[in-house]
Amino acid sequence: MSYSSEFAQSPEYSSFRSSIPQQKVAVDSDPTKEWKIYDSGPKSVKAPLVCLPPVSGTADIFFKQVLALGAKGIRVIAAEHPVYWTVTEWCDGFRKLMDHLGLQKVHIFGTSLGGFLAQKFAERTSSCPRVASLILCNTFMDTSIFNYNDSASLFWMFPSLLLKKMIMGSFTTSKVDAAIADSIDFMVERLESLSQQDLASRLTMNCVNCYVEPHKMRDIPVTIVDVFDEYALSSPVREELYKCYPSARLAHLKSGGNFPYLSRSDQVNVYLQIHLRGFQGTPETPWEASAEDPYWKEIHSNDSDIMASPEDVPQNVLSEGQSASQEELPKTVNRAKSNSATLL
Repeated sequence: MSYSSEFAQSPEYSSFRSSIPQQKVAVDSDPTKEWKIYDSGPKSVKAPLVCLPPVSGTADIFFKQVLALGAKGIRVIAAEHPVYWTVTEWCDGFRKLMDHLGLQKVHIFGTSLGGFLAQKFAERTSSCPRVASLILCNTFMDTSIFNYNDSASLFWMFPSLLLKKMIMGSFTTSKVDAAIADSIDFMVERLESLSQQDLASRLTMNCVNCYVEPHKMRDIPVTIVDVFDEYALSSPVREELYKCYPSARLAHLKSGGNFPYLSRSDQVNVYLQIHLRGFQGTPETPWEASAEDPYWKEIHSNDSDIMASPEDVPQNVLSEGQSASQEELPKTVNRAKSNSATLL
């Protein structure tokens, strides 16, 4: 009997799979290239939240966001791309997917590779903006941090077992709490479901020399969701992302590992709502125009600070340019000091 993770056996995941069908959408000339998406919430919304996974993930890793935010009236689309070998090819495919779904703009929640691709799409469509805002989680803006630039062009010939080993090497083996351990188990299952072509193409985009040009995205609101325990990216990588977006709002979690949207989903979902609430009442709202979200009766703005009910929102929600206090965050973070990272 094959092992199944706690998340995969949970009633929440079963509810997700039974209530929200997976859609396969072909937007390229090759009909075998299909996007896999889960679309929840009011279809009248033309600026939904789109969730993009890391190298090791599939669209269903965002089941906690799709269920929780969808129940609050937010349209959420979890998307998994087909085999694309270049960032340019991916951006063209994502634009075609938006056109196919009739989406004018999107808010993108991108994690690791998904966050990098979200930034590149925003950059490439800056002359005719298709991105309303970005929420970046444990992500990067320069692929050189992975030190695979020279060998990335050969990934297409690597066997699947070797590609999986490259990725799983970044999954922590140290002692973690149950929620983080369950998130790792679930992601390992998702990784095992990916084909050699899926893995090789994703790793190629993740590692071929490429970087984001943030000056082209100055007008796009950005929130950076980050954790302060052990995860795949080094501290200098995180700090470089902060420098690229000096006006970004910082959403810090004391712990959560590589996959906080699974292990700390309640906190991440609150951060997502705080980010998106600024678009209510505008053409870029992810809520249905006639809907009133009662959640925001608990949350209000006080100058530049974000305020919320203490039972719902982590105590270290931050505003633009704000740093966490020493009481809220560890005084030191035990990470490598080199400007490097491991794959996710």
